[in-house]
Amino acid sequence: MAAFSSFCRLPCPRCSSRTPDKKAAASGTGTPQILKLVVSGATELLRLFSSSSTYNKNRVSDEKREEILVSGVDDVVTILKSDYENAYFVTGAFTSAIYAEDCIFEDPTIKFQGKELYSRNLKLLVPFFDHPSIGLQKIEKGMNSKTNFVLATWKLRTYLKLPWKPLICIDGSTVYELNGNFNIVRHAESWNVSALEAIGQIFTPSFGRSSA
Repeated sequence: MAAFSSFCRLPCPRCSSRTPDKKAAASGTGTPQILKLVVSGATELLRLFSSSSTYNKNRVSDEKREEILVSGVDDVVTILKSDYENAYFVTGAFTSAIYAEDCIFEDPTIKFQGKELYSRNLKLLVPFFDHPSIGLQKIEKGMNSKTNFVLATWKLRTYLKLPWKPLICIDGSTVYELNGNFNIVRHAESWNVSALEAIGQIFTPSFGRSSA
């Protein structure tokens, strides 16, 4: 959830047996540039006002997760399954050891590089979630043009701690591309709605809405 760092992300069509086209995977071709700038700006503001002490405390537990050996794609799949079981999208706790330091993270509204920045962005969101849940629907491995990848589809449901209590409902997918050492070098999300519709959920009161 790279872009949920400005609060919201809404996902993708069903996964296929091949890795999705890079443009389709992030489906950001139709996203207005102004919206991307707003998302990036909001993320920076959240980061500036976040507690560095809290981040440093969380980083200690993350470093303990670095002691992991990966020898194949199956190991990556197993670790990702565990991260989903631990609801890493909504807790900020993920196994950073399987990501390359300069891993690229992208979705329709934002793109940046670096797993440490991704970790910080995730943890910025945690205080805003109210009764969050993330469920892994399917996860599979594949290869495209000699590049190993893992494709996961998931469902995210959470209210946000805002006066009108907006409900964020997301059915998405994430492509995890691997290098020769089985490190994740690209983490790309796809959504089944436009970026504008996704952001619109933040401003829609939950009263009368179904969470199904």
